[in-house]
Amino acid sequence: MLLDTDPKIKNITAVQLVKVTCPLVIAKTEEGEFVKVKLSDEQLQDPLFWDTLKNIRRSQLWVPLGRHFHQLLSNDWLMPAAQ
Repeated sequence: MLLDTDPKIKNITAVQLVKVTCPLVIAKTEEGEFVKVKLSDEQLQDPLFWDTLKNIRRSQLWVPLGRHFHQLLSNDWLMPAAQ
């Protein structure tokens, strides 16, 4: 579970991938909710992306997902540096 109290991270939730079959990816949140992950056209066409998702699902890793748009985050849990 995310313990960070920074308000910027409230838009990120941790999920585990439970179904990975092109063109569908289903994830389960920490609260037990199932969500359909929205993918870009580029991701849909990328075989390396699909292999990576399958490995993540098999390993049962938690990955960051944007709460509002249900998109995987490419920068993992890192927040941009404050200026």
